[in-house]
Amino acid sequence: MASLLYRLGRFSFRQRWLITLAWLAVLAATLIGAATLAKPTSDAFSIPGTPAQQAIDVLHDRFPQAGAGGATARIVFAAPAGHTLAEPGNKAVIERAVAALKTAPQVASVTDPFQTRAVNQAGTVGYAQATYTVQAPELSDGARDALTKAVDGARAAGLTVETGGDAVQHQPGGSASEVIGLVVAAIVLVVTFGSLVAAGLPLLTGIIGIGIGVGAISVATHFADLSGNTSTLAMMLGLGVAIDYALFIVSRYRHELAVGRDPQEAVGRAVGTAGSAVVFAGLTVVIALAGLAVVGIPFLTQMGLAAAGTVAISVLIALTLLPALLAFAGRRITAGHIPGLKEHDPEGDSDKPTLGVRWARAIVRRPVVALLAAVLGLGVVAIPALDLRLGMPSDGTAAPDSTQRKAYDLLAAGFGAGFNAPLMVVVDTPNSSVKAAADQVAGRIRGMDNVAVVTPAVPNPAGDTAILTVIPTAGPDAASTQDLVRAIRRLDGTVTGAYLGVTGTTAINLDVSTKLADALPPYLALVIGLAFVLLTLVFRSLLVPLKATLGFLLSVAATFGAVVAVFQWGWLADLLGVDHTGPVISFLPIFLIGIVFGLAMDYQVFLVTRMREEHVHGSAPKQAVVSGFSHGARVVTAAALIMMSVFFGFMLGPEAIIKSIGFGLGIAVFFDAIVVRMIIVPAVMALLGRAAWWLPRWLDRALPDVDVEGEKLLQQLDHGDAEDVPVAEPALR
Repeated sequence: MASLLYRLGRFSFRQRWLITLAWLAVLAATLIGAATLAKPTSDAFSIPGTPAQQAIDVLHDRFPQAGAGGATARIVFAAPAGHTLAEPGNKAVIERAVAALKTAPQVASVTDPFQTRAVNQAGTVGYAQATYTVQAPELSDGARDALTKAVDGARAAGLTVETGGDAVQHQPGGSASEVIGLVVAAIVLVVTFGSLVAAGLPLLTGIIGIGIGVGAISVATHFADLSGNTSTLAMMLGLGVAIDYALFIVSRYRHELAVGRDPQEAVGRAVGTAGSAVVFAGLTVVIALAGLAVVGIPFLTQMGLAAAGTVAISVLIALTLLPALLAFAGRRITAGHIPGLKEHDPEGDSDKPTLGVRWARAIVRRPVVALLAAVLGLGVVAIPALDLRLGMPSDGTAAPDSTQRKAYDLLAAGFGAGFNAPLMVVVDTPNSSVKAAADQVAGRIRGMDNVAVVTPAVPNPAGDTAILTVIPTAGPDAASTQDLVRAIRRLDGTVTGAYLGVTGTTAINLDVSTKLADALPPYLALVIGLAFVLLTLVFRSLLVPLKATLGFLLSVAATFGAVVAVFQWGWLADLLGVDHTGPVISFLPIFLIGIVFGLAMDYQVFLVTRMREEHVHGSAPKQAVVSGFSHGARVVTAAALIMMSVFFGFMLGPEAIIKSIGFGLGIAVFFDAIVVRMIIVPAVMALLGRAAWWLPRWLDRALPDVDVEGEKLLQQLDHGDAEDVPVAEPALR
C-alpha cells in the first residue's frame, strides 16, 4: 500500500492543476445540489417492529382518522398575568386559532382545549393538539405557514402562545461553534509549524472536505428522511479528522524537506508513509461508523453512513488534493513565519532534549507509577458510568429560547410534568365489543402507580379499536414514566380477545433507547475484535494490540463516566452551559465507541509505529520507546488539541444533544490521546520490553504484511529502487 500511495502522491504533485480543479468542481456540484435539492430534516425516531411501531400500525389499519404516526403540534396558550383563558375575549382568540388550524392543509384533527378540558385548574394555561396526516418531513410549506399564522394571530391578540411537537420546523440558531473550533485549530497549527502556509493547508483541505460532505448530505435529504443532527455530526467529526490527517502528511512533508528531499520526492514519501497511516486510521473510523448498520435502527444507520462518508472524503482529499496544494507551495511551505515562533520540524531530531523526550524518559524511569496513576485516574472518572441511563431528545432538551422548550415549560408549570409525556394506549378487539375491553383496561391503569389522568376511551366507527390517553405524573425522561409504559404493556393478553399496545413519543423513545442499549454490548464486542485484528496486522504483535484494546476500553469507560457526571448528574453543568440534565442521549454511547475506536487507532498507529521502527533498527527497548515517542508525540499532541478544540467548540451551540456529543467526543480524545497514548502506552511498552513485539512464527507467516509505516518503501527508495530524483540541501534545521 505504501508504494501505491507514494506513486499517488507524486502523481498528484505533477498533476496539481487537474487534481485541484477536479476537487473544486466536486465542491461546486455538491453545493449547487444542496441549494436546489435539500429538504427539511426530521428529528422523529422510530424503529420498525418495535412495540410502539406495532401499535401505530394497528391504528393505521383500524383507526386511520387518529393520524397515528403523523406529525403532531401542541399549541400551548397562556393568559396574561391576572387573567384567565376562560374570559370571553381570550376564549374567542383560542377558538379562532383552533378553527383556522382545522382548515389547514394536511391536518387530520385538532382538539379544542375547552371541549377536551385541556385547561388547567387555575384557568391560566391550556393546549390544543393538532395531528397531521403525514409525518413531519412530508409537511408542506402551506401546512407549516398555517400553523405559524394561527400562532402569530393569537399572540397578536395578547396571549402567550408556544408550540411543541415534531410538526414544528426545527431551525436551530446559528452559533460560533465551527468558527471557534477553526480558530483554535489554526492557533495549534501555527504553534506546531511556526508558519502560516503550513498551518493554512490543513485548514483549507478540512473546509473543502466538510463543504463536500455536508453538501452531499443535504442532497441526500431529497431522497431520504434524515435526522437534523446528521449533518452536524458529520461536520463535527469530518472537520476534526480532516485537519488531523492533513497535519500528519504536512508534518512528514516538512520533515522530508528538512533532510534534503526534493519537493516532489518529499510529497511522495510523505503520502507513502504518513498517508498509509491516514488510510488505516480513516478506514477504522469508516468501518466503525458504517458498522452501525448492523444495529438495525434506520436513523442510526443514516447518521453513521453520513459521518463515515464525510471521513472517507477527508481521507481522499488528504491523499490527493493536499499533495497538489503542497506542489503549489513547494519550499514556500515555511513562508509566513510568525515572529517569535521557531520554524519546527515536528518529526525531526533536536540537539536539545524536547519536552516529549523529557516526558518519555520520566515515564520510562518509573513506568509502574505512571501506569498505576493513569489507570486509577481513569477508573475513578469511569465510576459514574455505572449509573448510565439512556433516553431520547425531546422538547424538554431543546434550546431554552426555542418555542418547543417554552411550550414544554408552560405545560409542566400549568399541568405537571406528565402532560409532556402522554401515552396513547391502543385496545383492539376482533369484534365490535371494544368498549367493555377498553373500560376494563382503563380501570386497571388508573390503579397503577405514577398515573395522573386516564381519559375516557375513544372508539373508532367500526367499534373494534379504541384509544386511551394516559397522563403520567412525571416527565418523559423520568424512570417512573418508563416503568409505567412497561407496566401497561404487561396488561396485553390479560383481557380476553383484546390486543393492547402503547405508543406515543415517550413509548417510541423508550423502544429506541431499549434497542440501542441491547445493541451496545455486541457492537462493543465487534469493535474490540476488529481493533485487535487490525492492530495485529499493523504491529505484528499480540501484546501491543492487547494493550491498545485495553487502553481503548479505559478511554470509553472514562468517557461514559464523564458524560453521566455532567449531563445526567449535573456536575459542572453551569460552568459548561448545560441547562437541562437527564438521561444520556441513547445513541451517544454507540457513536462514542465507534469514533473513539477510530481515533484511538489513529493515535496508536502514529505513535507506536515510530517505536517499532526504532526497535527494528536495533535500538534497546526503552530507548526505542523514548526515540519513537519523541518523533510522534508533538504531532499526536497537536492533532489531539485540534480535535478537542473542534469537538468542545460545539458545546457553544444551543442544542443539548449537540452539547452532549461535542463534550463526549472532546473528552474522549483527551482521555485517549493525552492519558492513554501519552502515559499508559510508553509505560506499558517500557515494562514489556522486547516481549512487546512477540508473535508466534506460524501467525507471522500467515499474516499479510501491510507495511503501514512504509518501512519497505523507504528501504526500496534508499537503496535506489525508485526513479532518480534530485536531492537538495536541507531546508530546515
